[in-house]
Amino acid sequence: MRLIQPPQLEEPSDCPYLPGRKKRYEFFLAGRLDGVELSRYLAAGWRKFGLYYFRPACPDCRACTPLRIPVAEFTPSREQRRVLKKAAALSVRFGPLKLSDRAFTIYREHARQRFGLEAQSEDFLLNFYMPSCPAMQSELFVEEEQAGIGILDVGADCLSSVYFAFDPAYAAFNPGTFSILKEIEQARALGLTWYYLGYYVAECRSLAYKDRFRPRQHLDWRTGQWRTIGDP
Repeated sequence: MRLIQPPQLEEPSDCPYLPGRKKRYEFFLAGRLDGVELSRYLAAGWRKFGLYYFRPACPDCRACTPLRIPVAEFTPSREQRRVLKKAAALSVRFGPLKLSDRAFTIYREHARQRFGLEAQSEDFLLNFYMPSCPAMQSELFVEEEQAGIGILDVGADCLSSVYFAFDPAYAAFNPGTFSILKEIEQARALGLTWYYLGYYVAECRSLAYKDRFRPRQHLDWRTGQWRTIGDP
């Protein structure tokens, strides 16, 4: 690991998950992490984009809960099996990071239509195609038309979903859930133990889909221990 900027606290800003609250991240910049180092940081609740590693350090809130799925124990629910059946026309390919105009177009349209944001090519490059650790990408296709792009980090014992975007024209296939299910399958095929799915915030509707993946584990910020969340 090559530390570029040591850990520090950012200034508080508006929380993207809970209106009326402020968020603050602890962050550092680093490169050349190996899989063991990445797994250690993920297990301690860190997330990352490119060289930027961060985790919540909000003084009065611990609503952002790190989530991981034990891939050997996971079985798709009835609803998720319906998604797989409905998305039978989709296929997924895993491979090394590969920057393309189509990938950015998917990312731009996804950001615009889902979040009302105007994506910048520079941010796309810095966040996803300047890796600071082992990484790979998933690509969703309908026949030969690329319909989605996923960025994944690869730890010694895990896959970590960094970001997934899909062409809104294919929203009826529920490509977000489909991609998670396929990435869990990929983690299992690679003999890995965990699949990290970012932060879960119980009161945030846009993250409610994560509650449908069980069993899973949540990190307790107070103790630093992971606890299992079973069936509803």
